[in-house]
Amino acid sequence: MDIHLGHVITPLSGSRELLDLPRGAVTVEQGRIMSITPWDGTPHPDATIHDHGECLIIPGFVDTHVHYPQIGAIAAPGPDLAGWLKHHIYPAEARFADESLADATAEFFTSQLIANGVTTAAVFATVHPGSVEALFRHAQRHNLRILSGKTCMDRNAPEELLDTPESALAESALLLDRWHGQGRLEYAITPRFALSSSPEQLRNLGELAAAHPEVLVQTHLAENREECEQVAKLFPDALDYTDVYEQAGLVHNRSIFAHALHLSGREVGALRNRGAAVAHCPSSNFFLGSGVFERNRFQGIPIGLGSDIGAGTSLCPLATLRAAHSAARLQGDTLDAAELLHLATLGGAEALGVDKRVGSLEAGKDADLVVLDPESSPILRHRADQTTNTAELLFAVIMLGDERAVAQTFIADATPLR
Repeated sequence: MDIHLGHVITPLSGSRELLDLPRGAVTVEQGRIMSITPWDGTPHPDATIHDHGECLIIPGFVDTHVHYPQIGAIAAPGPDLAGWLKHHIYPAEARFADESLADATAEFFTSQLIANGVTTAAVFATVHPGSVEALFRHAQRHNLRILSGKTCMDRNAPEELLDTPESALAESALLLDRWHGQGRLEYAITPRFALSSSPEQLRNLGELAAAHPEVLVQTHLAENREECEQVAKLFPDALDYTDVYEQAGLVHNRSIFAHALHLSGREVGALRNRGAAVAHCPSSNFFLGSGVFERNRFQGIPIGLGSDIGAGTSLCPLATLRAAHSAARLQGDTLDAAELLHLATLGGAEALGVDKRVGSLEAGKDADLVVLDPESSPILRHRADQTTNTAELLFAVIMLGDERAVAQTFIADATPLR
C-alpha cells in the first residue's frame, strides 16, 4: 500500500465541481486507488508514505489526439494544412517503413508523454503496421494507457504511404486481434481523414467497427474550409463531411473526431445523437490557421483536449490548455480552472470512453497521478505566493507552468516514472 500526500485536486464523475483537499491522502494498492481522504496524520504500519508537500496531486492527463510519428516534424513551417502535410508530414511518416526508426521514436515519444504527465492518449501511428507494434510495445513497457491503430489511406497521398481497402482491413483486423485489451492497451480503427480514404476503404473500416463496437474509431473532421470543399467534391452523394463517415458506419459512441471546426448544425446534431466525441486541438488550430473551435455549439457532446503533435507545438497539456483558454476568449467565452482541468483529464477520458478507469482520482480507478510543483519556475513561484484560494492557484499553474511543473508521474503503480 502507498499513500500520496499533498494538495489533492480532482474532477469527479457526474460533477463539474472539483474535490479540493489542501492536505489530502490518495491511498493506492496494486495500481488502483483505494481512497481519497483528508490526511489526519495517523501513521499506517503497512503503507509507504510519499509526501509531496504543498505540490498539487491531480489525475494523469489525457491527450485525445496526437500523432507520434510527427514528433520529429514538430514546429515545421507550412502555408496551410495541405502544404504542411505535403512538404513535412508525409515525408516524415514515409520514413517509418524503417522499423528501427519506429522503435526509437516510440521510445522517445512515450518517455515524453510521461515527462509531461500524460498517462492516457489516443495516438495516430502511420500506415505501416510496424509503427503500431513499436508504439504498443513501448507503451506496454511503461504501463501507459494508449489507444492507437494503423493509419489507413488509399488515395491522395504519396505512393509509399498508400494501402488498399483490402490491406487496410486485413492489417487493422490483425493488429486489433493481437493488441486490443492487452493490459492497458486498446486498438483504434484509424482512417486518416475522408480525403485520403476511398468510399470502399471507409466502408471496410465501418464493417470492422460494427464487428467490434467496443473499439475506438478516431479520425479527422472539418479541420479547414478547403478540406471541407474537397470532401464535398469527392463524396457528392453525402449530405456533408460528417455524413461521409455516417454512411460508412464510423459514427457511434466510441468515435472521436479531431478538430470539428467547420460543421453545420446538422453535423453537430448528428454527432450528439450518435454519442460521438470531439478532440479540441487549439494549439494546432492556431498554428495552421485552421479556425477557432466553438465550444458552446457542442453542448452534450464529450470534448477532450488534443495536443495534435506535430501541428501542435507542445506535448505539455498545460500549454495546450492555455491555447484552449485563448480560443474560448476569442469566442466571447471563458474557461475557469475547474473547466480547464476537467478538459485535460476526465473530459478527455469521457471522450475516449475510458472514464470508468481513468480521468479522475476516485476509488476503484487506475492510480494515474501527476504531481505539479507550483514553485517550478521563478515567475510561477512568485505568482503562486500571491494566490488566495485553490482556484486561483490552479489557474496560475495552468497559465504559467510548463514541463518543469510536472514533478512526478505515477502510472498505476507506486514507482515514479519521472
